[in-house]
Amino acid sequence: MERQFVVVGGDAAGMSAASKAKRDDPETDVVVFERGEWVSYAACGMPYYVAGVVDDLDDLVTITPEEFRSERGIDVRTGREVTEIDPERNRVTVSDGDETDEQSYDDLLLATGAHAVRPPIDGLDRDGVYVIHDMADARAIREAIDGDGEPPRSAGILGGGYVGVEMAEALAARGLDVHLFEMLPHVLEPFGEAAAAVVEDHLRERDVDLHLDTPVSGFVGDDRVTAVETDAGRVPVDVVVVGVGVAPTVDLAADAGIDRGPTGAVATDEYGRTSRDHVYAAGDCAEARHVVTGEPTYVPLALTANRAGRAIGATVAGTSTRVGDVAGTAIVKAFDLEVARTGLLDDEAAREAGFDPVSTTITDESRAHYYPGGADITVTLAADRESERLLGGAVVGRDRAGKRIDTVASALAARASVTDLQNLDLAYAPPFSPVWDPVLTAARVLQGDLDAA
Repeated sequence: MERQFVVVGGDAAGMSAASKAKRDDPETDVVVFERGEWVSYAACGMPYYVAGVVDDLDDLVTITPEEFRSERGIDVRTGREVTEIDPERNRVTVSDGDETDEQSYDDLLLATGAHAVRPPIDGLDRDGVYVIHDMADARAIREAIDGDGEPPRSAGILGGGYVGVEMAEALAARGLDVHLFEMLPHVLEPFGEAAAAVVEDHLRERDVDLHLDTPVSGFVGDDRVTAVETDAGRVPVDVVVVGVGVAPTVDLAADAGIDRGPTGAVATDEYGRTSRDHVYAAGDCAEARHVVTGEPTYVPLALTANRAGRAIGATVAGTSTRVGDVAGTAIVKAFDLEVARTGLLDDEAAREAGFDPVSTTITDESRAHYYPGGADITVTLAADRESERLLGGAVVGRDRAGKRIDTVASALAARASVTDLQNLDLAYAPPFSPVWDPVLTAARVLQGDLDAA
């Protein structure tokens, strides 16, 4: 009898695992249950669909369910929700909304993803208020802008994280006046204050009205939203997009007695195994191990999900493969700026992890000063005072600034010291960087701060 590998969830982690398991062991019977209509889609591309940069929503789909079935031999069943796991009998219960049945498994992967946080705000369910998380949400927002009626002229965005900043650019590109509301003092809080300050100045230059340190108490309107309510007063808007973060979807796992970790996501080991035999978890529902602290962390990002899913697929097919540690490396486009971060940047979090953090911020040119097309790049680096181990970094600027964070992320994976980083032999030519790349300059300055401490 063929082995049964059942996957719950058909996006990044789930389809990566399904594809790898089937490729490595074609005799394995791979079944994927996805409660929605799409699988293997690029959620990160949704703001660009709203902006009109991506013409069709289907362009965000990498591989269709039909292609998975016909070309890869994977039994993808959309519109089917797994409602219960019985780890004692190695079975799941599946519903299509009308009927239920059971599916047995030899190995099971939970790739149930995350769900958008819905803040307890009055008026959240009013017409014109969209909590963005999946493809249907993106389609609804674009339809509201492109509809036959009077198009919206102003928008409120709740949340200054990745999604909020990207949606500010998207809605501004569609000609809307944009108000961005953030309850914290800065946007992009995980990127650090130095990077956030540069982004905030640029957002204002692009006519985004920032309402920082401003909690939102409600969305006003009889039936349809007409204003955002704050302690400072009401701000008239025609449409609202809520993007305040996500939380792991773990109810299915919890009901089956599968352990959750300190972050609230499903606890896993280095191979993605959960507390139940033959049950794995990956992607936005699962924890990972942080490369700097060595402790569980929750990083709902695309590469984390794809990489873990692929590793679990290999393990299920017979080759035990670690899912790998994560550094929380992320990059965001904010109009003309690129802003990126990796590792441990928050001083309080670093101290809780047992480090004594020292950080520095520098601004340098992206190219040799005499070569045209250069721009300022601001780099922040953090290190441990005693060991001089690199802890994290952030980069913000134009002219290919963002991908410089990959150098820092690679150094973190190697447990490099600040000296190791500044001694890296990076490529140089005037069109690409100064002799001392800004990342190397930041490391050199940080080393001086450590030596003086």
